[in-house]
Amino acid sequence: MMNNASTDTPRTYVVTGSASGIGQATAQLLKERGHRVIGADLHDAEVIADLSTADGRASLIEGVTEASGGRVDAVLAVAGVDIAGPATAAINYYGAISTMTGLRPLLLNSPAPRVVAVSSITSVHPYDEELLDLLLDGEEAAALRRAAVAGPVYATTKRALSRWIRRHAITPDWAGAGIPLNAVAPGLVRTELLKRLFDDPGTRQRIEAGSPMPLGGPYEPVAAAELLAWLAGEQNGHMTGQTIFLDGGADVALRGDSTW
Repeated sequence: MMNNASTDTPRTYVVTGSASGIGQATAQLLKERGHRVIGADLHDAEVIADLSTADGRASLIEGVTEASGGRVDAVLAVAGVDIAGPATAAINYYGAISTMTGLRPLLLNSPAPRVVAVSSITSVHPYDEELLDLLLDGEEAAALRRAAVAGPVYATTKRALSRWIRRHAITPDWAGAGIPLNAVAPGLVRTELLKRLFDDPGTRQRIEAGSPMPLGGPYEPVAAAELLAWLAGEQNGHMTGQTIFLDGGADVALRGDSTW
């Protein structure tokens, strides 16, 4: 996809999860660069929406459509939780996919549409195979029932999200429409949640063992925001279907050269 547009052209971005963490850092970065941001979250956002429910997802689409006037240039599906159980599956997987697919029609009016989601280093951690299959190929109700009893729900939702992106990126709806579709898989990020978890030395040791980061260790949310902004920007005209591990080397430490 050729792109001769100026990289300084103001754009309209939709950022879910914009009230905290990576979403907040991304929204702030884009605003500082002169772009318009339509944030979506449960509070402190331009669009208030609960992505754990079908009604909430519909509210997101309706609110963004109204706020944008019917055109957006990029969608960043950042919202996610790690609270175990059905809510994690509902938000991390179904909420993210509904955000991307539901707002896709608004992207078709942009000269340089982009979509990027937030996966996780946990996407290469152990996962629940039954839940993964239900997320990718089953009904939401059945997946949520499985999520109520499955163990690694968060990791499974992030694996499913990365796989969904891989499966759909080169289809007519996405590559065929000139829309790069990618994900970022952060390692350990210094959000408020991580800071609280790290207050306990034993918990910190378990987390760092599960996601070792030889290069730099845990980082501030703005580092993820920088990569998200590039993937969602005009400069990215050719990368699609990728989950990019911004993880200080954790993926290499965990999987070695198994991807080759």
